[in-house]
Amino acid sequence: MEGQAKQAYFVNEAYNHEEQPHGAGGGGATTADNLPRRRSGGNTKELQLHLSNNKKSQDQLDTPTAPTIDFDDILPMIGEFGRYQKMLFLCMIPFSFFVAFVYFSQIFLTLIPEQHWCHVPELDALEVEARLALSIPMVKGEYNNCYMYDVNYTEVLAKGMIVADPKWPQVKCRHGWSYNFTEIPYSTVATEQNWVCDDAALPTYAQSIFFLGAIVGGLLFGWVADRFGRVPALISCNLMGLVAGVATAFVNNFWQFATMRFFVGFAFDNCFTMMYILVLEYVGPKYRTFVANMSIAIFFTGAACLLPWIAYYVADWKLLAIVTSAPLLLVVLTPLVVPESARWLVSQGKVDRAISILKKLEMRNGRQVPAQTYQNFAESCKRMRDQEQAQNASYSVLDLFKSPRLRRTTLLLIVIWMAISLVFDGHVRNVGSLGLDIFFTFTVASFTELPADTLLTVILDRFGRRWLACGSMVASGIFSLLATVVPVGVYSAALAIMGRFFVNISYNIGLQYAAEILPTVVRAQGVAFIHIMGYVASIIAPFVVYLANISTALPLIILGLLGIFGGLLSLLLPETLHHDLPQTLSDGEEFGRGQSIWDFPCLAKQLDDEDNNKCNTDVEEVRSQSFVRGTQTGASLTASTRGELRSSILRRSVQSRNSTKL
Repeated sequence: MEGQAKQAYFVNEAYNHEEQPHGAGGGGATTADNLPRRRSGGNTKELQLHLSNNKKSQDQLDTPTAPTIDFDDILPMIGEFGRYQKMLFLCMIPFSFFVAFVYFSQIFLTLIPEQHWCHVPELDALEVEARLALSIPMVKGEYNNCYMYDVNYTEVLAKGMIVADPKWPQVKCRHGWSYNFTEIPYSTVATEQNWVCDDAALPTYAQSIFFLGAIVGGLLFGWVADRFGRVPALISCNLMGLVAGVATAFVNNFWQFATMRFFVGFAFDNCFTMMYILVLEYVGPKYRTFVANMSIAIFFTGAACLLPWIAYYVADWKLLAIVTSAPLLLVVLTPLVVPESARWLVSQGKVDRAISILKKLEMRNGRQVPAQTYQNFAESCKRMRDQEQAQNASYSVLDLFKSPRLRRTTLLLIVIWMAISLVFDGHVRNVGSLGLDIFFTFTVASFTELPADTLLTVILDRFGRRWLACGSMVASGIFSLLATVVPVGVYSAALAIMGRFFVNISYNIGLQYAAEILPTVVRAQGVAFIHIMGYVASIIAPFVVYLANISTALPLIILGLLGIFGGLLSLLLPETLHHDLPQTLSDGEEFGRGQSIWDFPCLAKQLDDEDNNKCNTDVEEVRSQSFVRGTQTGASLTASTRGELRSSILRRSVQSRNSTKL
């Protein structure tokens, strides 16, 4: 997950496409003011319209109005990453563990040793090898997992026979199975209830049911967040995961287990994403890169790497279910340390309460903000809320399918994201088929999240989205396919883990890409819809992994081909780096028109000739208030949940330094 999460930040970034003031970016990153930007077709028409109405717009700008102040304007005044924000950042640690445990724990609850055979009660007194030699037929040099010889073993023992006659009749296991717990040192729900042979697909069904719960939970708790607030939604979804997770330890059959996993799925993603958004709302733009990336790269990755060893040393699936669920009870302490979303309060007309929270941050950070600043902020919020309500009432996700280019782009985003989601989750769950110790392999594969996040932070704004998305997906596919042509073991596992590394990068890019390409007026709804389709793909992923029962190469072949297919499709999307993002549906229809598939942002010629400089200067004078502020007001108040809270795990991305304010 890894995930997981991080995508929430980028969806918000793209929703509010406002160029940062000079010096606002962190770490010496290039800011929007001094970065030459190329224009896409949709924006050109709008800018020409502004120029043709320059006089009228200038008259409007001359009208005395209160300064427009948004959250990112006031955060530097109260402290961008002061004592209070650092405390909130550390509070993300338990929630990172929650989402990792919710997402991955079922893998270790349903492990089945590769070596398992029919149990023959009459032979219990014999050593394992003697029992196998006398009762289990051989298939391709290995003992059959599902069949035994149909003979009278009392008579066989009386005759002193020690080796079975291959001509004896065979029958399916009658008295359950015996398991070799050498590599997996504990009994799981799957081994206790014998989900093998004819019932071998039951863990796969349970995992898919988990993702069905994730879809329902995303919609349910998204509604709760919009209606009652982010903190109540955060608490309720974690408590749902707590109750269902603990109840998992007391199930007696498959349908009870599947039902509990369905309700545990309600907490998936939401148990972390809402906390993630809340924290990022109160962190200034200069430090969001650090907070957005490190909360995933360190906290989530650390939790994922720790989980297999918790399972190994607990060595009891029932206790594991309780140990990985009980910590969710800590969520009841959330209201004591985590404030409600100020943006949500403003969207509900509770501006005074939002300001009181900001004043609390100001006091905790030892800052002083003039009262007039809060007054201007309150007036700005009211204007933005009125504009947003009018805008949201006019558009729906169906508008994405009403014009040909925008429909094509939306369908591409859906297919690509489904491919990424399926490949990612497939790699997560296929670690048990790589021929090595699953606990060690899972740890190494999970650790790839850290270098993937770090690398993408460095290169994303140099090479752009399109070619990186293509390259990482194709690389993931190639490594996955190579893993099928080398011997099973260290080499195949290393290549498969490299495939996981590159799909981590693809996952991160894909989360941001959709949020940047879709027009502002339908961005939140569009991103939510695309992420739900990703959940649908995740439902299929366990069945792809199940194909390893037929051939260990089949899952990697499918994941490899899907990776290459999704990567090549990415080339059909427009590049967004250094482009003004589409605001209206007409912008979305024209966005990317005229771009070549061979455009590389790092090699693009900067628009520094006199004509372009003059045109850009004139345009910015006209649109500095109407375009920049207007873009922000489109979704700044409620988009943070309409899109992000329905996104998939470990939903993760890396902040673009050219992205705009949260």
